[in-house]
Amino acid sequence: MDPNTDPKDDHKAERRLIEAKTTLMRTPKFALWSGILMVGTATVVDDIPTACTNGRDELYGRRFISCLTREEIAFVVLHETLHKAFRHISTWQKLAKEDMELCNKACDYVINLLLADNDPSEDYIAMPTLNGQAIGCVDRRFAGMHTKQVFDILKKEKQEEEGQSGGGKGQPGLGQPGQGEPKPGEPGGGFDDHDWTGAEELSEKEKEQLVRDVDAALRQGQLAHAKKMGDGGGDMLRVIQDILKPEVDWKALLREFVMSQCAGRDMSSWRRPNRRFLHQGVYMPTLIGEKIGSIVLGVDTSGSISSELPRFFSEMDAIFRTLNPEKVDLIYWDAHVTGVEMYGDGGAPLETFLQTTQPVGGGGTDPRCMLEYMKREDIKPQCIIMFTDGEVPSWGDDWPAPILWVVVNEYRGESITATCGKTIHVKELGN
Repeated sequence: MDPNTDPKDDHKAERRLIEAKTTLMRTPKFALWSGILMVGTATVVDDIPTACTNGRDELYGRRFISCLTREEIAFVVLHETLHKAFRHISTWQKLAKEDMELCNKACDYVINLLLADNDPSEDYIAMPTLNGQAIGCVDRRFAGMHTKQVFDILKKEKQEEEGQSGGGKGQPGLGQPGQGEPKPGEPGGGFDDHDWTGAEELSEKEKEQLVRDVDAALRQGQLAHAKKMGDGGGDMLRVIQDILKPEVDWKALLREFVMSQCAGRDMSSWRRPNRRFLHQGVYMPTLIGEKIGSIVLGVDTSGSISSELPRFFSEMDAIFRTLNPEKVDLIYWDAHVTGVEMYGDGGAPLETFLQTTQPVGGGGTDPRCMLEYMKREDIKPQCIIMFTDGEVPSWGDDWPAPILWVVVNEYRGESITATCGKTIHVKELGN
């Protein structure tokens, strides 16, 4: 970045921003983020020094954009895009209130390393510099970490530094940027800001819509990536969802998925009059009901999650009692299908599920065996729920119905995300 560049001597900032986004969406290497690049609005303004996002919309300082090279603009655009994709501004509100400065840096360290590693030769994207120094937060020791891990390290270092300087007297309050720290646009201070307040001010309806928009954009990006890059993609493909899944109410998410896929839906149709009211001379629509169909429940019995099965089964039993699906196919698997139980239509009574199920297995782990079994037996449910530790050679593809992976591996400090369907990360099923 050339700090002496006069914006009047360069292309209009708006045009350069559009060109950067268009180029990124057309570049196979960054096809994963093509959908997220279109979420929200991107606006060039005169009253901010660098760039900013509230998790949905982006703001770019006019002079800042005008002073950057084409590759630097692309880097900044992707940086803001990944804040949105990883839901940083909504996920880490609690950390921002604790220490805004450290939270800002922690988010940036994670994103910048990911982007730098994705294009080390800087053919397409390059971190902005000032007088030869990178103005973004970069530290190789944070490679492979998620935001909370980086935040904890920075917090510990800050506490140690304050202790050495006399107990932290005169330090800023929680949630406030440190005094004397580098500002955005300065070496070590990052090149963007984060609009935590703006994110909080979004209405609940807007927040819910944003979640749906981001999910849809990520799926769109995966499709675009598959068309342009095939199965390749490396780390960027593995982190298309947030690097860290925050602790969630896994039971609520599980119920939401099942109910959204299997809940009965009644539709009114005027094409056929309701005969029950015709004798009264009243013309009413007929209700066309879609019954709750079948559910496939696939359980990994490779051994590592056996202790968690009772709590998981208990929650599934509660869901079954609420929705009363026509049929449940319970399939146990490791490297092969090891056991099949049917409940409901043609099988045992659904209410006996907890008392009669008998887990079988304990070998390797490969969910593709279940996919092959379902195709062979022509099982086409309304949804599929897979319970696993996530340590699989492949997630399979072309599943015959929407699929949810309930992954129990957070207790190892890992965060494995399936490459298809949706993933719920469960840190501890007892919570």
